[in-house]
Amino acid sequence: MKICILLLLGTLAVLTDGIPPINRDYNTRCQCLKVESRIIPPDNLKSIKLVTEGAHCPETEIIAGLVTGEKVCLNPRSAWVKKLVHFVLEKQLNQQNALPKNQA
Repeated sequence: MKICILLLLGTLAVLTDGIPPINRDYNTRCQCLKVESRIIPPDNLKSIKLVTEGAHCPETEIIAGLVTGEKVCLNPRSAWVKKLVHFVLEKQLNQQNALPKNQA
């Protein structure tokens, strides 16, 4: 009986040790099951969200919000998507550098 209880506790310890914490900000899987390679005109883009690879997903995900409200996963290997991400990141960097610094 003691062996069964120890075995059960050991199994529970192994199973719960590998379980990640669950909260509303934690995603346990990839968001993009299908990616688009077609070029989306810049006028149709409302937002770009870059989700880096991690424990939740082995791939970098790029999610485009369209003006229609639709969300589309973009292929991060497409040449136009690489240029778009580079442009957005460069624009954000320039905006951060342009902000006036607080002086005490």
